[in-house]
Amino acid sequence: MAFSHLLQSARRGLWLAALCLLLPLVCGAAQALTLAEALDKTPPTQLFAEADAYGTPQGDPAIVPVLKGDQTLGYAYLNSDFTASTGYSGKPIRIVVGIDAKGVIRGINLVEHHEPIVLIGIPEAKVLAALNGLIGSDLGHVARGEVKPPQAEIVSGATVTVLVMGDSIVRSAVKLIRSGRLDGSAAGPAPQAVRRELDPAVTQTADWQTLLGDGSVRGLVLSVGEVSKAFADAGQPAAAGHPEAADPEADFINLYMAPVSVPAIGRSLLGDVAYDRLAAKLKPGQSALLVAGDGAYSFKGSGYVRGGIFDRIELMQDGQGLRFKDHDHTRIPVLAAQGAPRLKEIALFVVPQDFTFDVTQPFDLQLLVQRQTQGRDKATLPFDLAYQIPERYLLPAPEPEPAPAAQPEPQARTQVGQPAPEDDGPALWKSMWQMNHVQIAILGVALAVLTAIFFFQDVLTKYPRTFLWVRRAYLTFTLVWLGWMVHTQLSVVNVLTFFNALLSGFSWEYFLSAPLVFILWCSVAAGLLFWGRGPFCGWLCPFGALQELSNTVARWLRFPQITLPWGLHERLWPIKYMIFLGLFGLSLYSLSDAEIYAEVEPFKTAIILKFMREWGFVLFALACLLPGLFIERFYCRYMCPLGAALAIPGRMRMFEWLKRWPECGSPCQRCANDCPVQAIHPEGQINVNECIYCMNCQVLYHDDTRCPHMITVKARREKIARSAAPKPAPAAAPKTARAQPPAFRAQQAATQPPDLKGA
Repeated sequence: MAFSHLLQSARRGLWLAALCLLLPLVCGAAQALTLAEALDKTPPTQLFAEADAYGTPQGDPAIVPVLKGDQTLGYAYLNSDFTASTGYSGKPIRIVVGIDAKGVIRGINLVEHHEPIVLIGIPEAKVLAALNGLIGSDLGHVARGEVKPPQAEIVSGATVTVLVMGDSIVRSAVKLIRSGRLDGSAAGPAPQAVRRELDPAVTQTADWQTLLGDGSVRGLVLSVGEVSKAFADAGQPAAAGHPEAADPEADFINLYMAPVSVPAIGRSLLGDVAYDRLAAKLKPGQSALLVAGDGAYSFKGSGYVRGGIFDRIELMQDGQGLRFKDHDHTRIPVLAAQGAPRLKEIALFVVPQDFTFDVTQPFDLQLLVQRQTQGRDKATLPFDLAYQIPERYLLPAPEPEPAPAAQPEPQARTQVGQPAPEDDGPALWKSMWQMNHVQIAILGVALAVLTAIFFFQDVLTKYPRTFLWVRRAYLTFTLVWLGWMVHTQLSVVNVLTFFNALLSGFSWEYFLSAPLVFILWCSVAAGLLFWGRGPFCGWLCPFGALQELSNTVARWLRFPQITLPWGLHERLWPIKYMIFLGLFGLSLYSLSDAEIYAEVEPFKTAIILKFMREWGFVLFALACLLPGLFIERFYCRYMCPLGAALAIPGRMRMFEWLKRWPECGSPCQRCANDCPVQAIHPEGQINVNECIYCMNCQVLYHDDTRCPHMITVKARREKIARSAAPKPAPAAAPKTARAQPPAFRAQQAATQPPDLKGA
């Protein structure tokens, strides 16, 4: 019997391995979208209102003339051909941009993205409207270094996505303009200043006040009132009316910046040990900046925790902008300079090698201030912190040389549409785990408690009332803390993304960037080996907890409970598997389309956004919850694609923990009738694909007042106990009574009062 079970498990493993090997061959590797394919999705009129056709592609990377008859109105190009455009998803965002010969953006079309904006309730039309704000921007002036790059309007809830899209449009356009490939464009490369060199002999350290006084460290000090006035002057009265503190004189932010790749500045601020570690990490010519801040506003924000991008600061130089990513960042606990203040946030950023940056030339750090206006909407306002390295750190300026003729800028050989190469720095996702150490500890304790519940279920289920309140308390924790507070609601999108990553180039970095989700998925994977889908679906799913708790309230309110006939119930089971297979097949064709249709899960509306969403999504979520008031866990049983995805590998579990009596199913149907999700067949076996491991059947298994088997066992034990008990011996007469004469005893008995208590 054991051998046949082992053979069956081996067959399942071989089938799964074959499936994983064949799918990449059938589906093929994900192909980068070409400019020609992108133009097929972009009518010429979307880029230039008067256009009627496209011309012949030119050059490498290709740009395509946009024509009106025989007249060239401008050119179309794909942003990912000129610059990296990786967002939240870790995959490229591809935008067709129309630009005229003078460097003015004339049209934009977002043709492909894998951003999870639809997963958090942000309409794509709102993001497109923000990007359209760049139309009409003259980037020729930006390419010449005369003005700073324009910013796309920030969309609340999709800040990083919009920033990445806007940056890729501006940076790719500037790069194209500087290449000299636009006919009639007078915007060649920006005027080159005289090249300066750092003086390696300057290594003397200084205290904090000296560094501030000579300009080695530059600061930006803003009060809450000054920021409110700036918003009011910019025509944003709603934002001006939402200050961070009631006192206008309160510190909004004290922001400091310094290039710590300069030896004297780096040793002063970081200390010798930390500076030597940084210097060993930097490549020749690479720079690093220290950014520190204190006050009511955080320059870090939270975008880098969710998507790996710092969305509140941008390094600006020579018309180009850089937003740092999490792998560029190291947290610094304290400044080493004597007299330095203790600041709330200190960060070390390494400038990536693919961004052209010269620390000897002027540059800016732009702070993007965000304030709430109405609801979830936000207004944004930039503040600049300018920096010019002090002369004492530089060698004497050489004689200026004649400016060379404009040369086309060499094109980067980065593969089209692929993320920019990263530096060889350490895995800085560890800092995000450190930042969330309290939440990680809470989740770890919760998982340990759940593991103890499962391992000691035989003991706990012997006390039905205690177990009932333990389960309700755990479900409440899952819903309130895990779901509504820290938003750790797993989704079928995670499954589709993971499988897609296996096909198109797997990287742990994107999955490790969300510690709670990563830990929960690892726990679910381990639980599948031991108990199947039950640990997640029955205990760790916030939406499942919401269904069960709402059904409990409905029972208290005496809502009628409906038990579907077994034949109908069994035929409704496959619906969730059909939904999952449909989404899975669609994800192989287009992951972004699959993410859209994955809204069949109401998790994001009910858990992540707490029903604060468009009315259509809210109505759908309520429609999924309403039947659950009458049919417990209706959505889990028949519609949940995530439950179906977990049930498939859950069949390969290694142990059988749920105990059954020989009478279960024949003739006894007590557990089958009492199972809240009808996961027990009339024949008595438990369908692990549908079991949520609520342990209701195990409570019955030990209950000698409801389980017929246990009732019989209890009666047999009581009968045996009665038959084995010794018969009581007759009571012996008191010695004093035996010593008395019979006549005396009879006289005493006649004179005793009657026994009223016994009567």
